[in-house]
Amino acid sequence: MVDGMAGLNVGSLGEYIREQRRSAQYSLRQLADAAGVSNPYLSQIERGLRRPSAEILQQIAKALRISAETLYVQAGILEERPEGVREVQTAILADSHISERQKRVLLEIYEAFRKENAVADVQAAAHPNAQDGLDPEE
Repeated sequence: MVDGMAGLNVGSLGEYIREQRRSAQYSLRQLADAAGVSNPYLSQIERGLRRPSAEILQQIAKALRISAETLYVQAGILEERPEGVREVQTAILADSHISERQKRVLLEIYEAFRKENAVADVQAAAHPNAQDGLDPEE
Protein backbone atom coordinates (compact mmCIF):
# COMPACT_ATOMS: atom_id res chain seq x y z
CA MET A 1 0.00 0.00 0.00
CA VAL A 2 1.29 3.46 -0.93
CA ASP A 3 0.43 6.54 1.12
CA GLY A 4 -0.16 9.65 -0.92
CA MET A 5 0.48 13.31 -0.30
CA ALA A 6 -1.42 15.56 2.09
CA GLY A 7 -2.92 12.78 4.18
CA LEU A 8 -4.48 11.07 1.19
CA ASN A 9 -4.24 7.31 1.44
CA VAL A 10 -4.27 6.46 -2.25
CA GLY A 11 -3.64 2.78 -1.56
CA SER A 12 -6.86 2.26 0.38
CA LEU A 13 -8.73 4.52 -2.05
CA GLY A 14 -7.55 2.37 -4.96
CA GLU A 15 -8.51 -0.79 -3.10
CA TYR A 16 -11.95 0.68 -2.39
CA ILE A 17 -12.46 1.61 -6.07
CA ARG A 18 -11.35 -1.89 -7.12
CA GLU A 19 -13.84 -3.47 -4.66
CA GLN A 20 -16.64 -1.22 -5.95
CA ARG A 21 -15.73 -2.03 -9.56
CA ARG A 22 -15.75 -5.77 -8.88
CA SER A 23 -19.06 -5.64 -7.01
CA ALA A 24 -20.53 -3.72 -9.99
CA GLN A 25 -19.11 -6.52 -12.18
CA TYR A 26 -17.12 -4.11 -14.35
CA SER A 27 -13.81 -4.98 -15.93
CA LEU A 28 -11.06 -2.40 -15.53
CA ARG A 29 -11.53 -1.40 -19.17
CA GLN A 30 -15.33 -1.07 -18.81
CA LEU A 31 -15.02 1.23 -15.81
CA ALA A 32 -12.28 3.28 -17.49
CA ASP A 33 -14.52 3.76 -20.53
CA ALA A 34 -17.57 4.62 -18.41
CA ALA A 35 -15.57 7.10 -16.32
CA GLY A 36 -13.85 8.67 -19.33
CA VAL A 37 -10.31 7.88 -18.15
CA SER A 38 -7.62 5.73 -19.73
CA ASN A 39 -7.27 2.09 -18.76
CA PRO A 40 -3.64 2.52 -17.56
CA TYR A 41 -4.58 5.59 -15.48
CA LEU A 42 -7.45 3.75 -13.73
CA SER A 43 -5.13 0.81 -13.13
CA GLN A 44 -2.58 3.13 -11.48
CA ILE A 45 -5.32 4.64 -9.28
CA GLU A 46 -6.45 1.17 -8.19
CA ARG A 47 -2.89 0.15 -7.39
CA GLY A 48 -2.36 3.30 -5.32
CA LEU A 49 0.22 4.77 -7.69
CA ARG A 50 -1.76 7.84 -8.80
CA ARG A 51 -3.68 10.48 -6.87
CA PRO A 52 -6.86 11.32 -8.78
CA SER A 53 -8.33 14.82 -8.71
CA ALA A 54 -11.75 15.45 -7.20
CA GLU A 55 -13.09 15.74 -10.75
CA ILE A 56 -11.76 12.30 -11.76
CA LEU A 57 -13.16 10.82 -8.54
CA GLN A 58 -16.53 12.32 -9.45
CA GLN A 59 -16.39 10.66 -12.90
CA ILE A 60 -15.46 7.30 -11.37
CA ALA A 61 -18.24 7.60 -8.76
CA LYS A 62 -20.80 8.40 -11.46
CA ALA A 63 -19.69 5.39 -13.51
CA LEU A 64 -19.92 3.15 -10.41
CA ARG A 65 -23.29 4.68 -9.47
CA ILE A 66 -22.07 5.65 -6.00
CA SER A 67 -21.94 9.13 -4.51
CA ALA A 68 -18.86 11.21 -5.26
CA GLU A 69 -18.93 12.17 -1.59
CA THR A 70 -18.29 8.51 -0.68
CA LEU A 71 -15.09 8.55 -2.74
CA TYR A 72 -14.08 11.97 -1.37
CA VAL A 73 -14.35 10.58 2.18
CA GLN A 74 -12.40 7.43 1.16
CA ALA A 75 -9.73 9.65 -0.41
CA GLY A 76 -9.44 11.75 2.72
CA ILE A 77 -10.54 14.85 0.80
CA LEU A 78 -13.65 15.11 2.97
CA GLU A 79 -14.18 14.04 6.53
CA GLU A 80 -17.43 12.48 7.70
CA ARG A 81 -19.51 15.54 8.48
CA PRO A 82 -23.08 16.60 9.18
CA GLU A 83 -25.26 16.57 6.07
CA GLY A 84 -25.29 20.33 5.30
CA VAL A 85 -21.51 20.65 5.61
CA ARG A 86 -20.90 17.69 3.32
CA GLU A 87 -23.26 19.14 0.72
CA VAL A 88 -21.33 22.42 0.62
CA GLN A 89 -17.98 20.62 0.40
CA THR A 90 -19.24 18.23 -2.26
CA ALA A 91 -20.60 21.13 -4.34
CA ILE A 92 -17.23 22.90 -4.21
CA LEU A 93 -15.36 19.73 -5.19
CA ALA A 94 -17.79 18.99 -8.03
CA ASP A 95 -17.49 22.44 -9.65
CA SER A 96 -15.58 21.93 -12.89
CA HIS A 97 -15.20 25.69 -13.43
CA ILE A 98 -12.64 26.16 -10.66
CA SER A 99 -9.17 24.66 -10.34
CA GLU A 100 -8.08 22.03 -7.80
CA ARG A 101 -6.08 24.74 -6.00
CA GLN A 102 -9.10 27.05 -5.86
CA LYS A 103 -11.21 24.19 -4.47
CA ARG A 104 -8.67 23.57 -1.69
CA VAL A 105 -8.58 27.28 -0.81
CA LEU A 106 -12.39 27.53 -0.73
CA LEU A 107 -12.62 24.47 1.52
CA GLU A 108 -9.96 25.91 3.85
CA ILE A 109 -11.81 29.25 4.07
CA TYR A 110 -15.14 27.49 4.67
CA GLU A 111 -13.61 25.38 7.45
CA ALA A 112 -11.96 28.46 9.01
CA PHE A 113 -15.35 30.26 9.11
CA ARG A 114 -16.98 27.20 10.70
CA LYS A 115 -14.28 27.02 13.39
CA GLU A 116 -14.49 30.78 14.02
CA ASN A 117 -18.27 30.55 14.42
CA ALA A 118 -17.98 27.52 16.71
CA VAL A 119 -15.68 29.54 18.99
CA ALA A 120 -18.14 32.47 18.90
CA ASP A 121 -20.99 30.08 19.82
CA VAL A 122 -19.02 28.77 22.81
CA GLN A 123 -18.24 32.33 23.93
CA ALA A 124 -21.88 33.37 23.53
CA ALA A 125 -22.97 30.41 25.64
CA ALA A 126 -20.43 31.36 28.32
CA HIS A 127 -21.59 35.03 28.35
CA PRO A 128 -25.33 35.01 27.52
CA ASN A 129 -25.73 38.72 28.41
CA ALA A 130 -23.15 39.64 25.76
CA GLN A 131 -25.45 38.52 22.94
CA ASP A 132 -27.07 41.95 22.70
CA GLY A 133 -23.69 43.45 21.89
CA LEU A 134 -23.15 44.85 25.38
CA ASP A 135 -20.06 44.03 27.35
CA PRO A 136 -21.14 41.81 30.30
CA GLU A 137 -18.87 43.85 32.58
CA GLU A 138 -20.81 47.09 31.95
